[in-house]
Formats: sequence, structure tokens, C-alpha cells
Amino acid sequence: QVQLVESGGGSVQAGGSLRLSCAASGYTSSTNCMGWFRQAPGKDREWVASINTFREYTYYADSVKDRFTISQDSAKNTVYLLMNSLKPEDTAMYYCAAGVVARDQVATMQKYTYWGQGTQVTVSS
Repeated sequence: QVQLVESGGGSVQAGGSLRLSCAASGYTSSTNCMGWFRQAPGKDREWVASINTFREYTYYADSVKDRFTISQDSAKNTVYLLMNSLKPEDTAMYYCAAGVVARDQVATMQKYTYWGQGTQVTVSS
């Protein structure tokens, strides 16, 4: 009942910036949290950031805390991930996800019900 479509990925040099978008449609009121995860080839999928879509509380993984910003435009049902000071280790497929998630579980992948197809981010050194 919820569809998510990511966009904004691409290739940038280290130190550059990129903004990802996640457009949500369907019964979005059935969820309270949207998040970003990423997965590099041969690696496990890892949590990046999340936002409570009602109160706009934000949460970040330590690896991106001072570089990335998650935000939303509720009128557009869109969540963004602004990525600054990109590093080669940020290279991954980035996925948008949504679900009913408690604040102490935002980093837990299994708590998210809906997933987008992903958008590729490549950072060159």
C-alpha cells in the first residue's frame, strides 16, 4: 500500500555533495518513520539515517552524523538525504524505507515494511 521511489544518485568526487530524494505514495499514513539504508557490493545493508514523519525527529548513524542531513517535505510526501563531504566509503546503493518504527528501533532494518528500488551513489577519490 506504500510505494517508494528514490532518485538523485550519481557519481561525485570525494568532498562533494549529493542530495537524494524519496517520493512516497499510497497509504503513507500507515507509517511513522522513513529511513535511508545503504549497501555496498559484498557488504551487509547498513542504516544511515531516519526521520519521524510526524514530529520530524531525526536520527543518524555515527559514520554520517556530521555530514548528512535527513529532512522531509510533508506536502510532497518526500524525504531527502543531503550528503556533504562525501567519502569513497560512502559508495553504495542507497535505499529508502518506511514503516511503523519505535524511536529505539530506527536502526533496525527488519522494522521497515516498505522499500524502494535504490539509487546508486559512487564517490571517487
